[in-house]
Amino acid sequence: MAQEITPSSTDITLSDETVGAPPCVLVFNANDPSGAGGISGDTLACASVGAHALTVVTGTYLRDTAEIFDHVAFDDEAVAEQARSVLEDMNVRVIKVGFCGDPENLSVIAEISTDYANVPVVAYMPNLSWWEDEKIDAYLDAFRELILPQTTLLIGNHNTLWRWLLPEWSQERSPGPRDIARAAAEMGVPYVLVTGISQPDQHLENALATAHTVMLSERFERFDAIFAGAGDTLSAALVAMLAAGSDLEEATHEALEFLDQSLNSGFRPGMGHVLPDRLFWAELEDDATDGDERLPTAEDFSLPRHETKH
Repeated sequence: MAQEITPSSTDITLSDETVGAPPCVLVFNANDPSGAGGISGDTLACASVGAHALTVVTGTYLRDTAEIFDHVAFDDEAVAEQARSVLEDMNVRVIKVGFCGDPENLSVIAEISTDYANVPVVAYMPNLSWWEDEKIDAYLDAFRELILPQTTLLIGNHNTLWRWLLPEWSQERSPGPRDIARAAAEMGVPYVLVTGISQPDQHLENALATAHTVMLSERFERFDAIFAGAGDTLSAALVAMLAAGSDLEEATHEALEFLDQSLNSGFRPGMGHVLPDRLFWAELEDDATDGDERLPTAEDFSLPRHETKH
């Protein structure tokens, strides 16, 4: 059974005004003016699942729905002030680290995570192939050194994590989820969610793994479309469900289902890629679901507590 990632026993007692309120998650991510992912995607996904996103903007993409042209990072002091202002005011259940654009910003986030050591960190590593090679290398090195030791759950596409964590892989077969999880475990990460593992018959596998076992594996049919923002949607939904009290395996399963339905209802607002519809459920008729197949809400999850960050 998966070890739970739930609020710490040191959390403040909820007042009468906050009982029943959505749990708060702290999100570090870049602004995405296209709305495909970034802070926009995180906010929509968190709200759709039932959490309140406290959004710390680390910079902004310069992009449309087809491609990312560049990224402008915010000053690290601005990132720090945004985060500490809300952390001192609200009770944060989980921290999500998305794309932060600058090693100095990663240093600030690592320092904040250390100060709030009982709050679990979920890190999402996107595909950075659009960026300059030197910036990619500097960012990945800083992320490996500063963020991974603080991370409870690492999320990323199979190819992205493979090239990053196992750059010298020489076997004929592709590395499996446990191979990637073992590499992450050497840097202090206990859990890894590997997405987009190619399978026969136009299916993709997503696997939650540790260095010792695959805890959960689910396959979905590949969509005949190119999406932008899928990774942010999945990671934000998973963070929100963890914050609501779901254990790691259940949160992973529900987040994967949420992503699948968001992609299935995807739309193309411009001339580029398809975007996930994180509010797909809002368009369903009352009788669209019945019985046990109803969509989950935050009220479905309890809020058990634990003593350690992991």
